[in-house]
Amino acid sequence: MGLKAALSKPFAAFVVRGIGKWKKDAVRVQQRMMHHLVDQASSTAFGRDHDFAGIRSYEDFKQRVPVRDYEELRTYIERVVDGEEDVLWPGKPRYFAKTSGTTSGVKYIPISKESMPEHIRAARNALLTYIHETGKAGFVNGKMIFLQGSPILKKKNGINIGRLSGIVAHLVPGYLQKNRLPSYQTNCIEDWEEKVDAIVEETFHEDMTLISGIPPWVQMYFDRLSAKAGGKPVGEIFKNFSLYVYGGVNYEPYRAKIEASIGRKVDTIETYPASEGFIAYQDSQSEKGLLLLADAGMFYEFIPAEEFYNDRPTRLNLAEVELDRNYALILNTNAGLWGYSIGDTVKFVSLDPYKIVVTGRIKHFISAFGEHVIGEEVEYALLTVANEAGIGITEFTVAPQVVARQGELPYHEWFIEFAEAPADLAAFAKKVDEALQKKNIYYFDLIEGKILQPLVIRPLKKDAFVSYMKSQGKLGGQNKVPRLSNDRKIADGLKEFII
Repeated sequence: MGLKAALSKPFAAFVVRGIGKWKKDAVRVQQRMMHHLVDQASSTAFGRDHDFAGIRSYEDFKQRVPVRDYEELRTYIERVVDGEEDVLWPGKPRYFAKTSGTTSGVKYIPISKESMPEHIRAARNALLTYIHETGKAGFVNGKMIFLQGSPILKKKNGINIGRLSGIVAHLVPGYLQKNRLPSYQTNCIEDWEEKVDAIVEETFHEDMTLISGIPPWVQMYFDRLSAKAGGKPVGEIFKNFSLYVYGGVNYEPYRAKIEASIGRKVDTIETYPASEGFIAYQDSQSEKGLLLLADAGMFYEFIPAEEFYNDRPTRLNLAEVELDRNYALILNTNAGLWGYSIGDTVKFVSLDPYKIVVTGRIKHFISAFGEHVIGEEVEYALLTVANEAGIGITEFTVAPQVVARQGELPYHEWFIEFAEAPADLAAFAKKVDEALQKKNIYYFDLIEGKILQPLVIRPLKKDAFVSYMKSQGKLGGQNKVPRLSNDRKIADGLKEFII
C-alpha cells in the first residue's frame, strides 16, 4: 500500500467521527445554522430589508423571507454583480458561478469565502467516508480524472466568474494536484469533443484509478478510449480503475452501458453538488440515499411538491419532513441566497440519519392533461422494463403530444436512444406504459378514461442526444438533457434523429 493510501485511513476515521456527531443532531445543527446565517447577514441590504434583526424563530423567518427563484432575487444579485458590497452577504463574493438557466438565461450564483471551502470539504469527505466504510484506499495512489468545465476565469468588478467545476479546479488540495488529470492546458479547451479527444490522449497510458463526471459525458470519454484501444473495454485499459464518482443526473439509465464499457463493475459514489452549495453525498455502499449535509453552511427548507405553485405553500424545516414525500428544496446559504428555490425535488428515504434521493426538477414534469408525471416515475417505468429485458438505454426524454393525428387521442411521446433496440418495440412500449400507470394514478385514470392513448416510443439514431446538445451549444460540462418537458421544444429538436 502506498503512503497516501496508508495515511488516508486514519484521517478518514477522524473525519467520519466528526460527521457522526452532527449527523445524530442534524435538527439542532440546522436550527443553529439558521440563526448563524441570519446573524451574519443582519447588516446587509437584504437583512435590513427583511428585518433580520427581528428574527427569533423559524416562524419569524418564514414571515419575513419569501420563497424566490433566481428571477425574483435578480435585483439583489445584479447589485452584487455591479460591485456593490454587503447586499446579500457581508462584503463581496469571492466568485460567481456562471450557469445557463432554461428560464432565466445566464445566472450568476454568488460563492463567498465562507461557502467555497464547503464545496471542497464535502467532495473530500465523500471520498473519505468511502475509504472508512470499505477500507479501499488504493485509488488515492493512482491518477484521478475530473471531467469538468474550463478553469479559465473572467473578472467583473473584482469578482472572478466561471463555471463551478472550473472554479473548483483552482482549489484542488495540494496533496491531490500531482494525481489529478487532465492538465490545466487540456482543461482549458472549450470545444467539448476536441477536449475529450485530448483527454483520451493524455490519460490513455496513465494508471487511472478514479474517474468523475456526469454519466453521458463520461460515456463519451469511455467510447473514445475504447475506440483508440481497438475495442478493448475501459477496465482493461485502466486495470486499477476502481471508483466512479458522479452527480447531476440519475445514474440508473446509464449504469448498464457504462458497466458494459468498463467490462466489469466498479464502486460508485453519488454526489449532489450545485453552484448554490454542496447539498449531499452517498456515505454508504450498502444503504440507499445521500446524506443531507446539515453542517455545510446552508439552512434547508422543504415545500411539498404539490403545493409549490400555491400562493401560500407549506414551508417545513428539517424537523418537520416525512419519509417518501416529494419536496421542493429551498436553500438559505452562507453566500447570501435566501428562500432560494433551487428547482430540484427530493424525497427522504431515511430520517435517522437524514438521507435523500433527488427525484426530479420542479419545472421538469408533464401535466398537459393533469397527470403531473415526474422524472422519478418515468425513469422507474422505463428502467424496470428495460432491465428485465436486458435492454440498454443510452438516453431518453419525454414530452406531451397534445395535437395528435385526426382520430387519435393525445399521448406522451418518448424519444429513446437505445444501446440495443427491443425486438418488439410495440410490446416494449406497452410494458413501459403499464409500469407508468402503476406508478402514477392520475396517468392511469387518463388512460382508463380514454383521455390519453398509451405512450408512443420514437427510437433515435446513435448519438442523437450528443448531436442535439451540440446543436444547442450545450455539449459536455455540467449540461444535462431534461428527462421531462411540458412543451415540445426538445421533442421538435429531436425529430430529425428518429429512425
